[in-house]
Amino acid sequence: MKNLVLPVISLVFAFVIFDIAYSNLEVKSRPGVHTCSGDCYTAYVAENGTIVEQQRAAAEAAALASPVELGRQAYGSCQACHGAGGEGGIGPQLQGRDAGFVEMALTAYKSRETRGDRSNLMWPSAEALSARDIEHLAAFVESL
Repeated sequence: MKNLVLPVISLVFAFVIFDIAYSNLEVKSRPGVHTCSGDCYTAYVAENGTIVEQQRAAAEAAALASPVELGRQAYGSCQACHGAGGEGGIGPQLQGRDAGFVEMALTAYKSRETRGDRSNLMWPSAEALSARDIEHLAAFVESL
């Protein structure tokens, strides 16, 4: 047992030294965090505003955006299955559908209702949508 104490202590000491050294290394695949302070932070705030100001500007921009534009932004994740222009693919074609149909379908998927063979693919996507998101997506799909 005594023969293990020194190697274990040495290993722990080496690990602590390595961890301290590695945490300060600049690694390409690992961006630095918390490195913007002092003049860097002042320059960032001058260029971008504070976090609160950025959030306020984003909220104001969203309030001014049309439902179709907000739906276009939300539609990004729908493109993989329904196509960029709603032409269909894995999922059915959405071009030519009216807003009422889209709202009804998304609300049903949000409630985990089965509407076809692949309903289970839509359940997770629809669960994340608010009623307002559904309205915006429906307005955008109708505009396709």
